[in-house]
This record gives sequence, C-alpha cells and structure tokens, in this order.
Amino acid sequence: MTLLGIDVGGSGIKGALVDSESGEMLTERFRIPTPKPRTPEAMSNVIAEIVQHFDYSGKVGCGFPTIIKKGVCKSPGNLDPSWLGVNVEELLEKKTGLDFTVINDADAAGYATMNYGVGRGKEGLVVMITIGTGLGSGAFYNGELIPNFELGQIPYKKYEKIELWAAGSAMEREELSYKKWGKRFNTFLEYVELIISPDLIILGGGASKDFKQFKKKIKIETPVIPAELQNHAGIIGAAVASLHKAPKV
Repeated sequence: MTLLGIDVGGSGIKGALVDSESGEMLTERFRIPTPKPRTPEAMSNVIAEIVQHFDYSGKVGCGFPTIIKKGVCKSPGNLDPSWLGVNVEELLEKKTGLDFTVINDADAAGYATMNYGVGRGKEGLVVMITIGTGLGSGAFYNGELIPNFELGQIPYKKYEKIELWAAGSAMEREELSYKKWGKRFNTFLEYVELIISPDLIILGGGASKDFKQFKKKIKIETPVIPAELQNHAGIIGAAVASLHKAPKV
C-alpha cells in the first residue's frame, strides 16, 4: 500500500510517499520551510500544500514535534504557544479532507527504525533520540511503543529544558564544533542512562548522518548507534503509523 508520510520539524516540513510493506520511500521527499511564526493556521497550510504536491488522496501519517495524546497537542514544544490544546488530527482533516493520524515525531522515527531499520528485532528498552531543532525521544520495550517519552524536556541548569542547550539547533546557533557539541550531547545521554537505563540508544535526525564526527565524545556505557534511515525515519514511520491509530510494532 502506498501511504503519505509527513514529518513536521522546527525548521522544515517534509513529505514523501512510502511503501507500507517494505518501508521504502517511493518518491523524493518534498520539503517546505516551517513558517514563522509556527502557528496552527500557517503550519496546517504548509501541510495541505504538501498533500497537494503529491496529488494524494488516502490516509496520511504525520509526525509532530511535541507531545500528542489522542490527536491533541499537549505541549507547544518549540512551536507557537497557540498549539496547546489543539486537536491536530481534526485541524488537518478539515484543512485537507483526508484521514490524518498524528503522533509524536520521535515516536514516528522510532517506529520506522524498529520496523525497518537497525532496531528491528531488538529486545529490552530501546530509545530512539532524534537530533534536530529539539531532542526528541521514542521509547520501545520489547518492540512495544511507549508513547510521548520526551526526554529532551528534562530541566538543566539555567535552561527550562536540556534540548535548548544540547540539540542540533544549539550547535548551529552557537556555531559549535562537533567536538564541543558532542560533549553537551553526551551530558544529555548521561541523564538518559541514569534515569531509564536503556539497553540500546539509536540516534536519528539530521546530525545522525555525521555520527563519526562526535562518536568519540560519547562516553556512556549504553551502546549508541546511528539509525540507517537517518532523517527519513520520521516520514517513513509516520506513513506506516497511519494504518494504526494506536501504533504498535
């Protein structure tokens, strides 16, 4: 089955058609910069534009960069505060006329990685960390998704949440080298290891493709590996999640 997956990020909104059986992208991804301000009206218009680009009619899966519960945004995250309390699924369905399934973006990336990537068949507690504007995290126990596991929201020193200090956007904003940023990211992983003691950590998002440049700065005992699907995982996972309102591996 061909499905449309959309990955909503703080800097860009991307979409592609995906084969639900193989997990392969059937088209090149189509990307539009995330509008500023990141309001529901502006962002839903961009998502509708992506749907129109593919001339698509069918179920749509959408990975969203914050906590989503039963389709409702429970935290604005790095988006506009006006997102709080919005039923994202209903908003996008009204905007496009299509059936939308909206899940946390890190959950979507993890869902793809656990079904089609390096996480396939992995037992125990596996955590997928997506490195981008924020630090998303998707958790799986023996293949079962634990939704909305937002570890990037941990407070750190003067920062309201550690992702403001250790996400990929912080590296870009402060023009940090991978060496300096890698130390920050390792601090974040130390908290993850201390709090939940995972069996495996998989890295996704834009920075995952450059893992070799900061690998030596990762000092935790938990194995850390990059995701094969890299920054396509969010699109793939969102597309396949559209087959399941409550996605399970």
